[in-house]
Amino acid sequence: MGLSEISERIAKAEADAGRASGSVTLIAVSKVQPNARVRSVLQAGHRSFGENKVQEAQGKWPGFAEEFDDIDLHLIGPLQSNKTRAAMELFNAIHSVDRPKLAKSIARLAQDIGHCPDLFIQVNTGEEPQKAGVLPGEADAFVSECRALDLPVRGLMCIPPLDEEPSLHFALLAKIAARNEVHGLSMGMSSDFERAIALGATHVRVGSAIFGERTPSGQA
Repeated sequence: MGLSEISERIAKAEADAGRASGSVTLIAVSKVQPNARVRSVLQAGHRSFGENKVQEAQGKWPGFAEEFDDIDLHLIGPLQSNKTRAAMELFNAIHSVDRPKLAKSIARLAQDIGHCPDLFIQVNTGEEPQKAGVLPGEADAFVSECRALDLPVRGLMCIPPLDEEPSLHFALLAKIAARNEVHGLSMGMSSDFERAIALGATHVRVGSAIFGERTPSGQA
């Protein structure tokens, strides 16, 4: 499929939803992708990328940052407490803030480092026990707690259950965001990003449709 077709589909979804052109940020999910594929997307002019693991990103992105300007790097996977400082130094945004302990650690480190990435609170809209994220019923209180720590809460993020209609979860996330006056919505992936855009997504996370299937063995 590729970057150009995904970009065209996003533009059409924006127009169909009556939204301004460019109102949706495409995060190209580059986790476990060979460097050659990532470089080709960078060479095409794209700059927003998503990674799941801090350690993988540390081995990949400093080198690319020497080649390409204005890289916008997003952590979209779970963040372990012992990786928080490294994540804050490397990423422009963290989409997986999901617990008070992590929020307090980010707030403390922001004072030490002197800056803080944009933050998205992950909401477990499906209330799945195996999945990270604050429960919907606890989201309002957690947003307030993060704001009390002077954290830059940019938006909310969700990953709908695989066996449920994603639009129901996108609508729930948008409702939580609206009542908390949070404007960013990180939702929608390769199979459902158009539905997410129709329901207000500001950031969509697309990997395989841009890069092809993941090949963890290769770093060509």
